[in-house]
Formats: sequence, C-alpha cells, structure tokens
Amino acid sequence: MKLNQRDKNYIWHPLTQHKLHPETIAITKAKGCVLTDEDGNEYIDAIASWYTCMYGHCNDYITSRVAAQMQKLDQIVFSGFTHEPAIKLSEELIKILPNNQNKIFFSDNGSTSVEIGIKMALQYHFNKGEKRNTLIAFEDGFHGDTFGAMSVSGLSVYNGPFEEFFINVKRIPTPNGKNHQAILNQLETITNENKIAGFIYEPLVQGAAAMKMHSIEGLNAILKFCKSKNIITVADEVMTGFGKTGEHFASLHLETKPDVMCLSKALTGGLLPLAITTCTQNIYEAFYSDDMGKGLFHAHTYSANPLSCTAALASIELLQTQNIQDNIKSIIASHQEFGNHIKNHPKVKSIRQTGVIFALDLNIKMERYGDLRDNLLKFFMENGIFLRPLGSTIYIQAPYVITQKQLNKIYEVIEKSLNTI
Repeated sequence: MKLNQRDKNYIWHPLTQHKLHPETIAITKAKGCVLTDEDGNEYIDAIASWYTCMYGHCNDYITSRVAAQMQKLDQIVFSGFTHEPAIKLSEELIKILPNNQNKIFFSDNGSTSVEIGIKMALQYHFNKGEKRNTLIAFEDGFHGDTFGAMSVSGLSVYNGPFEEFFINVKRIPTPNGKNHQAILNQLETITNENKIAGFIYEPLVQGAAAMKMHSIEGLNAILKFCKSKNIITVADEVMTGFGKTGEHFASLHLETKPDVMCLSKALTGGLLPLAITTCTQNIYEAFYSDDMGKGLFHAHTYSANPLSCTAALASIELLQTQNIQDNIKSIIASHQEFGNHIKNHPKVKSIRQTGVIFALDLNIKMERYGDLRDNLLKFFMENGIFLRPLGSTIYIQAPYVITQKQLNKIYEVIEKSLNTI
C-alpha cells in the first residue's frame, strides 16, 4: 500500500479539514530546493517548507555537524546542566543580534518562544510590584497556536473557538506610512485606559496575514512610544529572522530595538526543532533575585537539545558566509525584476517585497482555504512548484541556495497560473 494511503489510517494533519481534503502527497526525499514524492515527481520548494530550510534540505554542512555531535552527546536536561553546543550557540548568536540583546532562553518551537516572551513581559512588571495585565498587538498578526500566542494573534480563522479564554489584548493597525500619528493617538488612549505590560509585533512583515508589510518609520514611532511608557516590546522574528528581510534580523532595520526577541524556524536550517527567546540585561535583572518565586518558571524537556543547538550553530555560520550573502542579494534582485515584469498583468492587483520575501496579490477574491485557492495550489504542484497561496496572495520565500534556473521556473509557473484563474 502506498504511503499516502497508509497515512489515512491514523494521522491527523495540521491546518487540514480531512473531510474536504482527504489526500496527501508522500515525500520520500528532499535535497537542496527539491522535494521528491513516492511516485518520483519533483517539486521546487519555493517556501523553504514554511521558511525553515533556508540553506536547502539536508544541507551537508549542517547534517555532518549534527552527525558528529550525535556520537558525543544527544540529549541532557538543561536545568542544572549545560553543554558546549548551547554555550557556543549563545556566543555566536549574540554577535549577530541587535546589540541590546544579552540573555538567551531556549525552548522548542515558535509558539513557545512567543509564550516565553509574553511571560517575560507580564512577569517583568509583576516582579517589580506593578500589576499590568494587558498586551498590545497588531491587527491580523499571527504568533502561534499555543494559548498565549493565540491570545496575541488576530486571525480568527485559526483562533475563533478559543477567544473567550484569551488574555486581555488591545489591537492596533499596522503602520502604512501615512497612519502612524493616528496609531500613536490610539496608543495614548489605550495606555490611559489600560495597564499595558507589553507590545508584541512581527517586525516589517506579517507572515500569516499574507505577507502584509508595514512602514519602518511607523513601527519606529510605535516602539519609541512604548519605550516612553515602560511597555516591554517583544519582536516575533520567528518568520523574519536569519536573513529573510535582507538583514540578519528585521529588527536591525529599526532605530529602536526590542526588549525581547522570539526566534525559531530558520534557526536550525529546518533540520531539527529549536526556539530561542532573547532579552536585554534589564529584563533579565527583573528576574534575578534571592526570591525563588521571581524566577522564570518555564521549561521544556528538549530545551537546548545539543543536536538542535549544533544544527543552529552550523546554520548561523552558513548565514554569514559570503556565498549565502551573495545569494540573498541575487534573490532580492531577481524578485525585483520579476515584480517589475508582472505588476501590470491584468490579473495582478499589487506586488510587494521585503528582502527575499515576495508577495503578489491577485485581483480575484479568494477564501483563505476555498476552492479557488485549492485549485491554484494544485496547479502549482502539477507544474512542479511547491507554493501555498494565502487566500488571493501568492508569495515566494525560497531557500537561499536556490539556482537562477529554479527561480525562473517559479516565476514562469506563477505567470502561467494567472491565465488559469
């Protein structure tokens, strides 16, 4: 029996309504930018498998480092113990983070990195004897699927059944270059009427909101306002981190740096699960006490897993190579050229780009998980491209190791798809 048939017996897939979508594609091999299914069909991974495998699948440099680490230390409790992969990773990561980041807290996925960031913001004020019980977040934001992360997310398509259980959150629009004074006025009202602990945001690009991009100037103004009110700023860079925006981190584009940062996805080059929440010395010192109860009581069994840390360290080394940096610049230029070519197509409503993230809005209304969108996804797969449209938005976030030939095929298939809708 084929894998995709055996799958149906017991597996419940994420983001899937199995009654409407009973079929899956069984992938048996992945290398570089190419996925191969059980029938031998090949697909260019144009979204780096949800923005993780940015150095290509089964990258030899990363896998060889992890294979060597497996022979020395596989897993160890991280409470009361430490190990070189975690220490070395922290040392190298601090070098490329915004220079106000000083401490690193390990967990295992993007949602948990956000949970920890939220806890840091809330407990920071609690430890200082000040009760602040409300957070600020952007409209249409997405920060993960655990309860704290859902609370600060604004996409009800994911969170509708749980909203009555959420922590208190006030939402503001994203800055578009014209509205940041109105947002600042709104923030003044919100902070006067509520006890605001923190502001969480996806810097520059909201991934799940169909790669919605916002103004650097406007975000800077919001962050400065928050700093003036001692509101802890939490940058969710789970998607944007590690080169996607053209800088190592989106926060490096901004004058005002966050108090807390949440990292995952491309952190390990897609090889193994790992997440990190970083913070300033000021945040850390609010938890540093003779009172045990003021500590940050959050732990995961696989926190700072040595194999995951090794994968992350190898990935960070790759990110800083001249070859990868040149590839990033090449992808950015190629996207710009494609954007100029396609923007006047009658089926294209608008285009936008930040770094290697390219998005194209169709002038046809589509449901996020409707039939038209599903037909478009099927078209891409039939033409050898793995792309997952977000409603009427087609976006590209390919691995940094993609070839120009592969990029050109992605562009060609996207343009071809416009004639089918």
